[in-house]
Amino acid sequence: MVARVNTVAFQGIEVLDIDVQVQLSGGAVAFNVVGLPDKAVGESRERVRSAF
Repeated sequence: MVARVNTVAFQGIEVLDIDVQVQLSGGAVAFNVVGLPDKAVGESRERVRSAF
């Protein structure tokens, strides 16, 4: 299954467009963050993994 969500994030008074794409399939568990995530996003990997 493939899902795509468009949302926004606020950074100060700036509004940033966020595009989240997810592909779920059977098999081995893998989770990747692509792009240029900052340290806070990298630290959230475990919270996202536990949500799955």
